[in-house]
Amino acid sequence: MNRATRLVRRVTSLVSRFWVDALILASTAGLLSIAARAPDPDGAQGPAWADILLTVAFVAPLLFRRRWPMAAPLVSVGVVLVSAFIDVGFFDNSFPAYLTALGIAVWFGMRPNRYEAIAGWAALQIVSVVLTLRDPQTQSAGDYFWSLVTFTVAWVIGFALGERLRETDVTRRLADQAELEREEQARLAVAEERARIARELHDVVGHSVSVMTVQAAAVRRLLEDDQEKERDALLVVEQTGREALAEMRRMVGVLRRPEEAPALAPQPSLEHLEQLLATTREAGLPVELKIEGTPAELPPALDTTAYRIVQEALTNAVKHANAGRAEVLVRYGKGAVELVVSDDGCGNGDGGGSGHGLVGMRERVSVYGGELEAGPQSGGGFRLRATLPVT
Repeated sequence: MNRATRLVRRVTSLVSRFWVDALILASTAGLLSIAARAPDPDGAQGPAWADILLTVAFVAPLLFRRRWPMAAPLVSVGVVLVSAFIDVGFFDNSFPAYLTALGIAVWFGMRPNRYEAIAGWAALQIVSVVLTLRDPQTQSAGDYFWSLVTFTVAWVIGFALGERLRETDVTRRLADQAELEREEQARLAVAEERARIARELHDVVGHSVSVMTVQAAAVRRLLEDDQEKERDALLVVEQTGREALAEMRRMVGVLRRPEEAPALAPQPSLEHLEQLLATTREAGLPVELKIEGTPAELPPALDTTAYRIVQEALTNAVKHANAGRAEVLVRYGKGAVELVVSDDGCGNGDGGGSGHGLVGMRERVSVYGGELEAGPQSGGGFRLRATLPVT
């Protein structure tokens, strides 16, 4: 952003915030010029110092209308009422004062509290009646009727603007609240997915460590009596494994829900894809599986992550995308496994609109430093591609 653009934006911001204050100051200048000419046969009768004081007392409260939105303009209206007994012609026959009073009427109409808005309109009408009765030059009913109509029209304009501003404010607050709720839901989804990943890692690693511990114990019992060093080494392995299992259960156990129990079998892997696809077909979505490259043995936790990504993508396709068919491609390459799930539906991969389906998959992929791409296909449908490094 260049300097000229920043300057324009700053000036625009200042104008949008202080343009009313500029009009108030312009009205002040007009009133002071009238006060300087007092006495005036057609208006201010003076003395000039009194009219100057009335001008300051009338205008100054309006500059504090943001802090005291009701009290400040009421003080100004009260000053006009007092002027009816000091110099009635100063305000009653002053065009700047008349325009300022119309602005006050608009301001009263914009008040969110309708009782305050009506009270402000009534205060203006009372002052208008008093000025009409006190000014010997404007005692006809027509003069008051003109004030009644003009101030009422200005008040109605302010009321209409206030309604629009209130609707806009409510809409903005609802949008902000919805955004906060979305962020909170996304945060909870990330926390939930991380806890789920931790539980699955616990089950995978726990199962492997259990097998190692059992095997170490079995081998230790098969040793000869003279193999004390080997027996001691295996005993250390066995004890360390059991301590690691106990510590892991203690640390990860707090992540489990009360209704959950530790898994008694290894977590699913890519070897179980055919079962997953069969379940998907039973749900009404024809799905085809393609495997490219030579299948390689993956680390258990990585294998589970790959399975969960395919499972989540197919779940979104069945429940939210209204897809007619889908395809799963598993490509084994050098140092990585690539997963591609595509369908011809109208979904966006967000798990029903919340975005949490992709959030969970991104969390899983990020654990292994992989990449995830998801989006609509050029020919229609949705495509998800995940690459998981295999170390």
